Amino acid sequence: MYGLPSSTLVNRPLYKTAFFEKCNLKAAERDHFDADVSRMAIVAYLSPAKIPALHPGQEVKEFYVLQVQLKQRDYDTKNILLLQKLIPQKIVFALEFDEEVQFCIYHTRLQQSEWKHASEAEIPLKGLSFDDVWNNIVAEIGSLDNSAEETLEQQIINREEREKLLRQIEVLEKRCRTEKQTRKKYELHQQLLKLKERIANE
Repeated sequence: MYGLPSSTLVNRPLYKTAFFEKCNLKAAERDHFDADVSRMAIVAYLSPAKIPALHPGQEVKEFYVLQVQLKQRDYDTKNILLLQKLIPQKIVFALEFDEEVQFCIYHTRLQQSEWKHASEAEIPLKGLSFDDVWNNIVAEIGSLDNSAEETLEQQIINREEREKLLRQIEVLEKRCRTEKQTRKKYELHQQLLKLKERIANE
């Protein structure tokens, strides 16, 4: 499963009713979660005991793969963040819907992979330690460069800043097209040029 060694595979269902009771969720939170999630199970546990070739990391000693069967492809990421918050472990989420899989992992922010057919969805185990493996999984899922001078955290922050600037540019371009007052249109255009210059200099 997901290209993982057979020694790591487990089948430990997480029942929603028990999960709700343990986490003391409010009725509205339960309904919202239930609208997205059909069922859940821990399908892999990765540790040095399971994979002797990998050394324990300084930060990551072990991690789990949690399979989440979705009721809809357009799920609310808040439900995945809720799972991460309530299960204090390193987790790779394997979201499945209609024979497709999307991997998610929390590292500074929630990172999401592209959807792939289940037969092509694999979790890479690259590196000599669990720190290396974890960081490479984060980079793979989040489309980051683990060999870059910038840390993964800084790459994530920079990408968010760029996306924020692009959204601001889009808003300003729309306002420029609809603004009829010449002076105001000029001011908006100057703001737009400054934002585009910031994007170009990154």
